[in-house]
Amino acid sequence: MVKPVTNAELTLLPGLSGNSWQNPQAHSEIYRFTPVKPLPFVDRQREFRLLRKLRYSHVAVKPKHYDTGCLTVEWIEGKPLATNLFSAKNDELLLLLKQLHQHPLLGYRLPFVTLLTRYWQLCQQRHPQWLRELKRLQRLGEPQPLRLVPLHMDLHPGNIIQGEHGLRLIDWEYSADGDIALELATLCLHEAPHAEAWISAYAQLFTLDIERLRLQVKRWQPWLLLLQASWFQLRSEQTQSAAMSAQAAVSWRYLLP
Repeated sequence: MVKPVTNAELTLLPGLSGNSWQNPQAHSEIYRFTPVKPLPFVDRQREFRLLRKLRYSHVAVKPKHYDTGCLTVEWIEGKPLATNLFSAKNDELLLLLKQLHQHPLLGYRLPFVTLLTRYWQLCQQRHPQWLRELKRLQRLGEPQPLRLVPLHMDLHPGNIIQGEHGLRLIDWEYSADGDIALELATLCLHEAPHAEAWISAYAQLFTLDIERLRLQVKRWQPWLLLLQASWFQLRSEQTQSAAMSAQAAVSWRYLLP
């Protein structure tokens, strides 16, 4: 039987969600606990199951076990990808994304409307413009996917580890099956000056029509902007963090008039 681990014995690792821990005496494992305060869609048992499906792909970390709200995964030796290498010109990174997006589906669809609605329900500080935008997207309905693939949904240099055997992706708590253009749209949201380079690289990599792909990325942008603002709003309320509050304020100013 696996001995239960409590976070009192562990060291908190960097990250906005604040739910990954490591034993300072044994670096071979990472412990990912269920958040004490709810984060929509975060489910360690679901994360364990999808990581098991990816365990032979060499894309993701390997899961070790799951027990009562605690997911244990392997520790990967290496460093986060250098910011200057997080680029559409990085062939190794593009190959990693291609391997992920060509993998068989994971069996969990990303419920975008339900997800946004849940953030609205959990937050205490709400305003009419937010509700109007949420209802507008609900009426509009999610864009029909160009291609349904497994998505990571949190791609940034800190979640890509450069190790001895190449690149690996960590932090899969928001992963699910969804539109290939949605993954690209998340990249373009955070890499706005390089959006066109990412779109061109994706279109070539997956033999997609570039204009159709560009339009699909644009369709997803309001969904992602609302999701980003909602996430920061909820985390600012849960943590009472000035930095999170500032991020939420910036997101709302950018999203709503």
